[in-house]
Amino acid sequence: MSTIFFKPIDSYQKTAEISAGAKQLLNRIWEAERLKLASYIPLKVHFGEKGNRTFIAPKNYAGIIEQLKSHKVKSAYIETNALYRGQRQNRTDHLQLAKDHGFTQLPVKIADGEYGDEYTEVPIYGKYFDTCLIGKAIADLEQMIVLSHFKGHILAGFGGAIKQLAMGCASRGGKLAQHANAIPKIKSRKCTACGACAKHCPANAITLDPKAVIDESKCVGCASCMAVCKEGAIYNSWLASIGKNFKERLAEYAVAAQKDKAIIYLNFVFNITRFCDCEGRTMKPIIPDIGILASRDPVALDTASLDLVQKTKGRKIFQRGRRTLRYAEKIGLGTTDYQIVEV
Repeated sequence: MSTIFFKPIDSYQKTAEISAGAKQLLNRIWEAERLKLASYIPLKVHFGEKGNRTFIAPKNYAGIIEQLKSHKVKSAYIETNALYRGQRQNRTDHLQLAKDHGFTQLPVKIADGEYGDEYTEVPIYGKYFDTCLIGKAIADLEQMIVLSHFKGHILAGFGGAIKQLAMGCASRGGKLAQHANAIPKIKSRKCTACGACAKHCPANAITLDPKAVIDESKCVGCASCMAVCKEGAIYNSWLASIGKNFKERLAEYAVAAQKDKAIIYLNFVFNITRFCDCEGRTMKPIIPDIGILASRDPVALDTASLDLVQKTKGRKIFQRGRRTLRYAEKIGLGTTDYQIVEV
């Protein structure tokens, strides 16, 4: 059974209380686990897509940052590039978005490089993946604090600690692999034969004949071609994402992301929208704010968060995410059995 520390806070507008509560939860886990702190512990966050307003704003992390500084621990915000087109698709634009959204208290590190092709193959020998493509700067870490906004997600059912590990720590190619379609497609009518994709392909899998063509036998699925195509001609078949195995693939990537690391997880259960912070639009919360939960076990943490949300909203909300929790427990990522300690 895993322990979940819970700080109930009934409004996202109580910024000072949220910041202090997160710091308090961090201290409780340090004390309970007697963790030896690394000299560098970055904060894994999500900056929110351009146009989104319900992501967890950085001012809520002030207490955590203050606590790390008091222990002379260096830190940074760390994130990976998004798979789809938008302002988080490459490092340059991603850094600007982070700045625009106020993530300026710490340096910002994009773990998979400019185009998402800097990664480490982490072996797990799972049912779907022998190795997973994790952003290099994350794969190299000893410790990390994973700060997740708990809310809905169109494919996963909900987004929390497991999704923050899996999609949030994977390189662009790793994200593509989780969507069950590791080979990008090209819309010939949009292709202008500029050659940018071929120039940036690390596997020399793209040729111009006369427009871009991907040699599937050479493609390594890194998806950097999608990032450099300014015409939007290279894409992922999102229909492949809806397969029944997506949630299990998500869990296997989460295993890879946390492998050999001492990680503390905090779920911020505020601004609970039906869809993800990757949505570049204004959304309204669908249930009241609940508070912050923290644990060393991402499966127990997400289970407890989902249970609290369903207790408020009803059994059906985000229920599809239970499949991820069951499989994650089966492969040893954590347990769905937990006890809550309110602080």
